[in-house]
Order: sequence, then C-alpha cells, then structure tokens
Amino acid sequence: MNYLPEKKYTLKELAEELSTGKLSSVELCERCLNRVDEIDDKLNAFLDIDKKKILLVAKASDKRRASNSLLSLYDGIPVAIKANMSVKEESCNCGSQILEGYTASYDAGVIKKLKNAGMIPFGRTNMDEFGMGSSSENSSFGNTLNPHHSDHVPGGSSSGSAAAVASAEVPVALGSDTGGSVRQPASFCGIVGFKPTYGRVSRSGLVAFASSLDQIGPLTNNVEDAAIMLDIIGGHDSDDSTSLPLECCDFADSLKNTPNPKTLRIGIPHEYMHKNGLDDEIYEKTMQLVNKLRDAGAQIVNVSLPHTKYSVATYYVIATAEASANLQRFDGIRYGARDMNCEDLLETYMSTREKGFGEEVKRRIILGTFVLSSGYYDAYYLRAQKVRTLIKNDFKKIFEKCDVILSPVSPSVAWKFGDKTADPLQMYLSDIFILSSNLAGNCAISIPNGKNTAGMPIGLQLTGPELGEKELLQVAYLLEKKLKNR
Repeated sequence: MNYLPEKKYTLKELAEELSTGKLSSVELCERCLNRVDEIDDKLNAFLDIDKKKILLVAKASDKRRASNSLLSLYDGIPVAIKANMSVKEESCNCGSQILEGYTASYDAGVIKKLKNAGMIPFGRTNMDEFGMGSSSENSSFGNTLNPHHSDHVPGGSSSGSAAAVASAEVPVALGSDTGGSVRQPASFCGIVGFKPTYGRVSRSGLVAFASSLDQIGPLTNNVEDAAIMLDIIGGHDSDDSTSLPLECCDFADSLKNTPNPKTLRIGIPHEYMHKNGLDDEIYEKTMQLVNKLRDAGAQIVNVSLPHTKYSVATYYVIATAEASANLQRFDGIRYGARDMNCEDLLETYMSTREKGFGEEVKRRIILGTFVLSSGYYDAYYLRAQKVRTLIKNDFKKIFEKCDVILSPVSPSVAWKFGDKTADPLQMYLSDIFILSSNLAGNCAISIPNGKNTAGMPIGLQLTGPELGEKELLQVAYLLEKKLKNR
C-alpha cells in the first residue's frame, strides 16, 4: 500500500495562491490537517499536532495579509518540525520514552526564524530515538511507513519529516542531519533533502546527539524550496557558539543563474561507484546521468576519497563519544520520565535510564563511554579525530579541481522493515556514502533520480565545499530539470 498524493504543492505555488486570494492560510492548514487525519493513523509521520494552535496562528497570518503587513512571501505556510527541536510550549521527546511528556520552554533558533517569516510550526514528526538510526525502527513510538510502499522503511532519523512531505501532509519540513539523517530519508521517500555547511544554520534548541556533526536542514519537494528554506532559517545566531557569522540570503534568487553544463566540473569518486556492494539499478541510474552530463559538455573528473573507507568507523567513534556525553543530562530528575519506584538516587538514575532509553541508544552510549574511557581515548577518539582531518583534506583536494561531487545517496533503495534490525553493522553501512560530508562539514543535497523496477525511489547526492551552498543548489537545480526531462 502507498500513501502518495495526487498532487504536491511547492512553496512558490502556495505563496502565489495565498497572494492572489485563491487560498487562505486557514484553508491551507485545514487541508494539511485533513490529510493528516486521512492517513497518519497508519503512516505515523507525526507524534503530536496541536490543531487548535495551528489554526489560531493561521488566522493571525490571514489578518496580516488582509492588512498588508505580511512578514514574508511565505507567511502562513505550515512547516513540520522534527521532534528534537524546541518549539515553545510543545512536546520535544526526540522519539524517546525518557523525554515523554517534556514540553519545551523556548523556541529553537530555526523556529524563531520561521516565526519571524510568518511560517507556522506544524506538529512534531517521528524520528529514530535521539537521531540514532537509519530506518525509523528505533523510535519509541512506532515505525513511520514509507509513503511509496508501507512494507518498506522511510529512512532515518528524520523519517517522519520525510514521510510527511512525500505524502503531502505538509509542503515542507525540517530535519536534522548528523550522519545523513536528512539526505537518506529524502532519498528513500523520493524528495529533496539538504544539509547545509556545518554552522550555516543554528543548532540552538536542537537536542544534541553529536554536537560537532549535527546540522538542521530542510526536506522539500524540489530544489527551489530547499533554497527558499535556507534563506529563511540560515544565518548567524548568537545563542549558538558554533554558528558562523554569516547571513543567508539570495539562495533562491541565485537559481536564476543556472550554470551552463559546459562550465561544470563534476567529480565522480571511484570509491562510491564500485558495483560490488552498490545496487545494480542505482549504479545504472547514476551512470546514465553522468553520461548525459558528459554529452552536454560537462567535464567528468574521476576523483578519489582514499580515506572514505574509514568514514563509518570514524563516525561511530566520534558520534558515540559525543552522544555519551550529551545524553548524560537525561536522568529523570529535572525533566522527562522518571522511575518513581526507587529507594535512592543512584537507583533512580540507573532504573530511569535503563527503562527510558531504547536498545540502540544504550548501545551507542556504551560504545561512546568505552572510546572515551581511560587508556582508550588516544587509541580511539583521538585517532578518529585525526582521520577526520584526513577525510576533510581529501574533500579540499577534490574541490580544487571540481565544482561538486556526484554519487548515490545509499548503496540500496529502502529495504523492508526487519531486514537489517538483527545486524546493526549492516544498518550502519547503509550510510557509507553520506557520513563523510558530516565529518568534513561540507554541504550536500539529495535529489530524486527516478525509481527502480519495483517502484522504489532512488536518490542522487551532490556534495559541495564548505560554504558552497549557492553553487551546489544551482547545480542541483540544473540536474533536477534534466532528470524531469528524461
């Protein structure tokens, strides 16, 4: 069974309908809420939706429109929010029982920017617990289904956000990308997922998984919407010490300057294009596009990322180490769930964390604690940071002779539920093409690249250098148009 809509709307289309009076914000939100009521009891993309609050905010937007005091062109458009970003007076459970019942007391940096543009935070979307997973099977609140086929995973950890956009419950959503968690579910659900340069978008109010890797990004129906969302949510935030002192603007307008294919230098890393381990249909789809670009005059450059073979190991040392430190704060004392049937404080800590965290989170906390422990720090964590630098330098060398790097998003299309749960390593390896850009801090985007013979979406990844969003989006926009014309 699938949950695909007859039509999906882009931000530009919705802004036009709102501006001409064909549609009000209340009507738009009611349309989205009706779609949620129609399918989400099965799809399970949303964990929580405050319908009354959404419609009140939509009415306020319509009043602004009537008085010619709009906050932006996109005033009144709803945006789904992953359940690890703080929205004042709304739940923020991160897909975990340990934070069940927790209500955020402030708005995350990106939520402030959305509200400043008049956009409407629309519910909290399902996710793998604390962002730890690639399939939605690690959520404490049930699996999100893939809108293309309900027997298949939607990807993760931003599973609910991807499924909500792909099924037209909302026109756009926010997710977080620590190791591909925006791009991979976008690929599996047949939409666009965009990870900006680390620091380009504020992490303030994003519940931390791995602080040096986490990055918020949009999930959208096309590249132009991704550029629009970056214009809205990007820019410096004094509440985030890692936020870059740069403002985001004109990314959407820059798409008018689509590059001539003859001027493009496209890098193809041979480490990502081995038939061994890469699904045959994904390989063929990717190479068809490469050949089409070559025929259009683009310079196809064979490049190497020699240290990419260490990316999975490096990622799972650094990410788990940072997670073990970040998740120490969740103990049931100040907020969230607490086991009340304990005799002393130590037992309360241990029992609350034992019952509150899921198996995958526990696994990663244990791994992270081990690699940071006395006698092992230098052997694991310090060495992983050194390899991270080598991976970052590999990208720098490539971008001296290439504009973007083209590759698949994942070695396979979305698999069936249960196929990888028994072997965590196989689940981890499914992210092998996307982890390295988080380690390097580069920007990257996933765009749809057709479907396989079984009808499941295939994703194409473009990776750009740090702060190379404008050029990356322009190339993605160009390829999007070429893919539609196949």
